[in-house]
Amino acid sequence: MSRSITVIGGGIIGASIAWHLTAAGAKVRLVCETPGGIATPNSFAWINASWGNPHDYFKLRMRAIAEWSRLKGEVPELPLSFKGGICWDMPESDLLAYAENHAAWGYDIKRIEAAEISAREPALAVVPDFALHVPAEGVAEPRMTADLLIADARRRGMELDDNVRVTGLRKDEAGRIISITTDHGEWPVEEVVLAAGAATAALAATIGIDVPVETPPGLLVHSRPVAPMINGLVIAPELHLRQTAEGRLVAGTDFGGMDPGTDPDGAAAELFAKVKAFVKNGESLEMEFHTIGYRPTPEDGFPIIGRADGVEGLYLAVTHSGITLAPAIGLFAAREILDGEKEALLAPYRLSRFE
Repeated sequence: MSRSITVIGGGIIGASIAWHLTAAGAKVRLVCETPGGIATPNSFAWINASWGNPHDYFKLRMRAIAEWSRLKGEVPELPLSFKGGICWDMPESDLLAYAENHAAWGYDIKRIEAAEISAREPALAVVPDFALHVPAEGVAEPRMTADLLIADARRRGMELDDNVRVTGLRKDEAGRIISITTDHGEWPVEEVVLAAGAATAALAATIGIDVPVETPPGLLVHSRPVAPMINGLVIAPELHLRQTAEGRLVAGTDFGGMDPGTDPDGAAAELFAKVKAFVKNGESLEMEFHTIGYRPTPEDGFPIIGRADGVEGLYLAVTHSGITLAPAIGLFAAREILDGEKEALLAPYRLSRFE
């Protein structure tokens, strides 16, 4: 008899876990307000194992990059693009230290000079003397990727309940999850995966579990679609830029987006002016819209993945690095839930580290 598992959350993490559980033979019900999630559509969508992280986290991110290729083999329609990233968003000494450190870890990273930068990204009006190039970095168009994983999981037998707002969890006296409360009533459950992004902490708190998650806002600007201009990822000081499959230029002061402050429209206009100045013929660009995403970010910046101690039948999955980590978290969570495996790469990222 297959396991019956309810996944709460329709963003990239919930979609990946639901897909992997379904593909492994579980009976899965995905419950969400909006397929595609809330934070996921507002993501810059950079797949990387870039600077600023310890080696353990680097290894998890590298595994996740590899798992994207595996997942695309299972779902060929996934809108992935691995055209590499060019980075110069830090002082020269820091940039060179990053390259040396990550090359020693096995990251395919090299220094390129201005001529090669211009050859790779001829639309740039601002070209540094040198930068770093990482060919393995890429993007997954976020909303479309989540939607396609959900659609493929449904073809494999997953049940989808959307337009449903989950308001709480319930457990019995023995500490086992027995139901979820929603704006459509109370529904019995056997097991729950809580992958609700920014809502994770509030839902976990309904059964006395403290999940330390912050939700900083991040503003990104989106141009009207234009002919191809930007080939890969451009990670420049105070401006991270890429072009979507639909032709829109997407930019933030960094990949997480900028703080919109008290005047989001004004902040967006100021940011888009930087985009127009950054590329050749940028004066012809028009901003179509801006987005503000509330990024589910654990207190220490690293994922929280795994079973919650003291509550039977509950598995947690919340991380800011959703786009990069989604295929690995989906695979590992399915194995841990269904087979009882303990994935070594997830060992540093259990909720118990905050105790």
